[in-house]
Amino acid sequence: MRAMAERGGSSKRSERTVYEPRLALRRIESALLALGIITVVGVLGYMVFEGWSFTDAVYMTVITLTTVGYKEVRTLDTTGQLWTMLLLITGVGTLFYAAVSSVELVVEGTIRGYFGRRRMQAAIGKLNGHYILCGYGRVGRQVAREFARDSVPCVVIDQDPEIIEECVEEGYLVLLGEASDDGVLEEAGIRRARGLVAAVDSDADNVFVVLSARKLNPSLNIVARASSDESAAKLEIAGADRTLSPYAVGGRRLASLATQPLVVDFLDIVTRGEKGIEFRLEEFGVPEDSFIAGHTIGELRIGERTGAMILAIRNRVGTFDTTPSASDRIRAGDTLIILGTREQISRLERLMRGEDVRDGS
Repeated sequence: MRAMAERGGSSKRSERTVYEPRLALRRIESALLALGIITVVGVLGYMVFEGWSFTDAVYMTVITLTTVGYKEVRTLDTTGQLWTMLLLITGVGTLFYAAVSSVELVVEGTIRGYFGRRRMQAAIGKLNGHYILCGYGRVGRQVAREFARDSVPCVVIDQDPEIIEECVEEGYLVLLGEASDDGVLEEAGIRRARGLVAAVDSDADNVFVVLSARKLNPSLNIVARASSDESAAKLEIAGADRTLSPYAVGGRRLASLATQPLVVDFLDIVTRGEKGIEFRLEEFGVPEDSFIAGHTIGELRIGERTGAMILAIRNRVGTFDTTPSASDRIRAGDTLIILGTREQISRLERLMRGEDVRDGS
């Protein structure tokens, strides 16, 4: 089937599973600030009301707030006793609040983090035919957005905890770890994955990612980011099916925008569905048991029955026929490049499965 056949209409975004500790931290900071103020006021109170020295006042304030039970530094009069009771009520309560908030931060954060990871692992374990994105830098971030826009199931792998939280905020399934680590790739479901994008900032790291991925899944479609032609060659030797330099692509696009802006606009429309137009370019692989295998384009009347247009056919050996005619026969293993709306492409999918697709319906 086509490269994106298992989108299923729309992929479910992952739940927010990373515990956000900012509220608990604010409570702790407020409690500690209040405790500091109470300590200063308590010291001043003993110095003013009892006439004690600074050292005695600090010592009395500390043993009062911590409730250690030592004997008073000096005999307290009525004012001193009332002041000590006030310190006990306010200070101990504030200290207890800070302690509870700290425990809550640690325990709740740990518990939520544990169950969050379990939910994330469970969601990843249900994926099949998904894509693995290694690296969430400038290139990886854009790749993830494109996957999300096209409802392509994807798992992001990165080793930066802050980036992991950002990915969760965006609703992506994500794993923390080295993308070249076999265990992390296994956890990402590499044996069930359809493809992998190596978008780590370092070419050397991308080589290790590609080597690990190719070892674990020899049939995986691997696309890798490369900074230079030399790096691209090494990545292909390591096992990458395709390599791409963001700088080269950006340069070509800038040149095309300068010399052929309308062509670029048209390609954006048919490849990205921009400007409110639904036409898209899609690719379909023809499996052995497909209904259309062995028939000519004219016999199938694909254009009449589905509304989609076959722009090109790529055969098993990699040769493209860019001007297919009604007499051309579609064979198992061919890849069709199709132009059409989502509805037209959906009709073509049904036709490939042998379902009845009436003309233009």
